[in-house]
Amino acid sequence: IEDRQGALLGATIADDGQWRFPNTYHVPEKFRDCIITFEDKRFFYHPGIDLLALLRAVKQNLSSGETVSGASTITMQVIRLSRNQNRNLYQKFVEGLLALRLELSYSKNSILALYASNAPFGSNIVGLEAASWRYYGRSPDKLSWGETAALAVLPNAPSLVHPGKNRNLLLQKRNQLLYKLQSAGKIDSTTRSLAMLEPLPEAPLPIPQLAPHLLQRFKKKSSPASSTRVRTTLRENLQSGITRIVEQHHRHLKGNGIGNICALVVEVES
Repeated sequence: IEDRQGALLGATIADDGQWRFPNTYHVPEKFRDCIITFEDKRFFYHPGIDLLALLRAVKQNLSSGETVSGASTITMQVIRLSRNQNRNLYQKFVEGLLALRLELSYSKNSILALYASNAPFGSNIVGLEAASWRYYGRSPDKLSWGETAALAVLPNAPSLVHPGKNRNLLLQKRNQLLYKLQSAGKIDSTTRSLAMLEPLPEAPLPIPQLAPHLLQRFKKKSSPASSTRVRTTLRENLQSGITRIVEQHHRHLKGNGIGNICALVVEVES
């Protein structure tokens, strides 16, 4: 649930145990630049399959004798996320065909939004918005270049690289991406140097819970066909201020065995 301006008031975990926010249609510019630079630099120019990347991957795999590059475009990765099939040559071929069809039906920005909303970001976190709140406690559009770059490299290997382990590998991948962003002209050398000094996220942070009763009310009333993102009439700053006042009074009262407390807010002038 959100306040009247769109600020996050609270969220509950999905029934399958994943932190997954509703699909978003807006991808912050920083994340767009990071994920395209890291995953699919010709994203805006290919029809869903990048033939140049495919030829390079075949050459690399043959020379090394093992699979070192998959050449999957962001569009193909969206298809793979939607199908959840075993990875082999046949499924790769099917993904390519479906990627071509997806490109005919959706804009590039829409495909990028589908990827950002459904990509795995390590542990039980799915989607950019959930990852931003769990790892940094802020919405994606408020992240720095270093923070955004760290998130952008996670979907590439979420089971191997995430903030809970292999931190040196995560740091290496993030810094490599920052160098690529500088080479691509997305950031300057000063921005890159400062971003490399930023720390990696620690353990996942709790999601804000400023209106837990209202959140549970909406959850009980929701149906499979209804949206799971609700914009309320609450004001985040007023709600958080009242919560602090109530908690202060409750600390004094609970010594007398008072376990519950509530507040009624009125405009006294009228």
